[in-house]
Amino acid sequence: MADFQTSITIDKPLNEVFAFMVNLENSPDFMPNLIKSEKITDGPISAGTKYLETRYISGRQTVAEVVFTEFNENRSYTVKSETNGLGVVFDYNFQEVDEATRIEFAATIETSGFIMKLTKPLLVKMIKREDGNQLQYLKDVMEENKTN
Repeated sequence: MADFQTSITIDKPLNEVFAFMVNLENSPDFMPNLIKSEKITDGPISAGTKYLETRYISGRQTVAEVVFTEFNENRSYTVKSETNGLGVVFDYNFQEVDEATRIEFAATIETSGFIMKLTKPLLVKMIKREDGNQLQYLKDVMEENKTN
């Protein structure tokens, strides 16, 4: 079950929105705390594709590997990162609505170890604060034609 979720409709064609989002090198454009994201595997994006992500978390710079665990062209994808007993899973589902794109986003936070499990509510709150508005930022970027 998701720890937080949101959805939005973007006035752009589905294939354009999907292509922009799955190229995680574009993520800093709509995730303000993300410094850069670099693809570290060869070939087209698919399940198993990995990126190295550098971001600020609570004022500190951290690096994590992000892997596509599921990938369905122009329909959905799931990415996961894991660092020091904290796993973050982001699920994205896309649907064409008239000439726009509806995106459903769900985040699941996984913890291991006694202390991480105790602090999970704080971690969820922090991650929601840092990444919970990404779809609104994405909408702003895409509808302002910054992707062209």
